[in-house]
Amino acid sequence: MTAVHRGARVPRAATAAALAVLVLGGCGIRSTPVPVDAGEAPSRVPCSAPGAEGEPHPGDGTVQADVYLVCGGGLASVERSVPVDGSGTGARVRLATARALLDELRRTPSRTERDAGFSTSVPKGLEVAGPGAGDPAEVLRLNRDPGGLPPFALAQIACTFAGTAAAGQQASVVLAGPEGGDGRPLAYSCTSELRGSPEAARTAGVPLP
Repeated sequence: MTAVHRGARVPRAATAAALAVLVLGGCGIRSTPVPVDAGEAPSRVPCSAPGAEGEPHPGDGTVQADVYLVCGGGLASVERSVPVDGSGTGARVRLATARALLDELRRTPSRTERDAGFSTSVPKGLEVAGPGAGDPAEVLRLNRDPGGLPPFALAQIACTFAGTAAAGQQASVVLAGPEGGDGRPLAYSCTSELRGSPEAARTAGVPLP
C-alpha cells in the first residue's frame, strides 16, 4: 500500500508543474536569469528651495526677500516677493518691513514649498510693533515674549529680520515682548549654529550694551 501512495503523488506533482508552465506562457511571462532593470527609483531633494513666488515689478512696492522656514531639522531660506518698500532705515520703513516679513512667516507655505519639505513654526496670532517708551530705536516688540515662543519660531524671525530694513540693515535684530513686560530687549544674530540647530534660539539673545 505504501508503494502505491508514493507512486500516486509523482503524477500529481508533474501535472502541477506543467500547469504552471502553461499559465506563465499564457500570460506572456518568461523566466530569465537576467534581472530586469526597472530604472532608478524616484527621488526628491529635501529643502531644495523653489523659485520666488511672484515676480516683482518696478514701482509696485514689492521686494525680493529671503524668508527662513523650518526644513530637515534646521532652517533654510526661500525667496518670496514681499509687498513692502524695503528701502531706507527709518522707523516707518523698519516697522512696515518687519510686519510684511512676519506676515510671510505666519502664512502656511505653498504646496510647492511643502512638497520640498518646508514648514513654519511661527504662530498665526503673532504681531510686531515698534519700540515702546524709553526703548532704543532699533527695538521691535512682539505681542508675546520672545523667550516664550517655540525656539524654531524665534530662530525663523531672527534670521528673516536680520540684515533687512526691519533690523536697520544690521546683522542682528533686537526683539522684546509686550511693553510693560518683564523681558528686556535682546539682540539675535542669524548664525550658522542658529540655522543648523534652531533650539539654540533659547539662549541666543544678547543683552544690549
